[in-house]
Amino acid sequence: MTATEDALKERIRRDGPISLEAYMSIVTEAYYARGDVFGRDGDFITAPEISQTFGELIGLWCAVVWQNMGAPASFRLVECGPGRGTLMKDILRAAARAPGFATAADIHLVERSEALRAKQRETLATYSVTWHDDIARVPAGPLILVANEFLDALPIRQFEMSASGWKERFVSLNEHGALMLQLHAGAPTSAPAAQTGDLFETSPSVTAFIADLARRLAVTGGAALLIDYGYKATALGDTLQAVAKHKPCDIFDAPGEADLTAHVNFSAVADTATAAGTRAFGPVEQGAWLNRLGIQARGLQLAKGKAADVAETVSAGIRRLTQPDAMGVLFKVMALAHPSLATPEGFQQDGAA
Repeated sequence: MTATEDALKERIRRDGPISLEAYMSIVTEAYYARGDVFGRDGDFITAPEISQTFGELIGLWCAVVWQNMGAPASFRLVECGPGRGTLMKDILRAAARAPGFATAADIHLVERSEALRAKQRETLATYSVTWHDDIARVPAGPLILVANEFLDALPIRQFEMSASGWKERFVSLNEHGALMLQLHAGAPTSAPAAQTGDLFETSPSVTAFIADLARRLAVTGGAALLIDYGYKATALGDTLQAVAKHKPCDIFDAPGEADLTAHVNFSAVADTATAAGTRAFGPVEQGAWLNRLGIQARGLQLAKGKAADVAETVSAGIRRLTQPDAMGVLFKVMALAHPSLATPEGFQQDGAA
């Protein structure tokens, strides 16, 4: 039994069942407090670790956004959920090609895990960086924000349609003292038509984050790039999943030692952003977006003159990021931007929400 599982069971015995949202919040915080959970020796691999081209193209995207903002002399360059710091390092290296960008960029990372902060300090040792527990603590001013695989880790609520109507899923203990799901009174504020047994997910945490971000963009200007796996339109279904050592597992297996995530409802994200006065672009499938930004050409540049095995590694990484049977379709890309900004790169064929 993990320390997190022990603490959860003690809380449930003392106070009664807790919401799935509370369970996911507790478990996720404990999980990332462990430190470096990424890579082949960890539990999962993120896009920046697969190919440097991913971060480089995002860096150039940020540079173009900055220029479209009028190239302000100072702006906040923010990443939420920065992992090892690899993505931000690649962003800064590529965006430095835009004269003035590096000097103007005031770098902020939103990261609660002290262990991961230590890793990020090591990766970004040559840069001046400020860390925050949440975006609200990032100083005011024009903003360019990047969040790759961040929203999927925010806690969700799940509702199940029973014979008597919607019920909310809570976490309780069975007769043997093991963690289990249990239905309690509660219903979503709105949901698609459903039949008995159907599940519906909401994420108040995602909604609150996007609302705060969009309000800030509407006031101070700038843009945000959101990349995650999810679905374009509100739908029924269970997307909560746990992964440990690159393999799926039960959400109650070793709480705090497996990655818990849920698919992002990009339709809800767009609705929240536009209600706050910010334009939403996309979502666009990751593969299509990266191809529009020129990932294939960048791959050819990196592979040129290299040994065959090195060139194949570059090609394999790009295939993994872009192909439909890998990350190309499952992952989506959405941009939020101040109404005065031009359509961001990669979204011109998709319009705004």
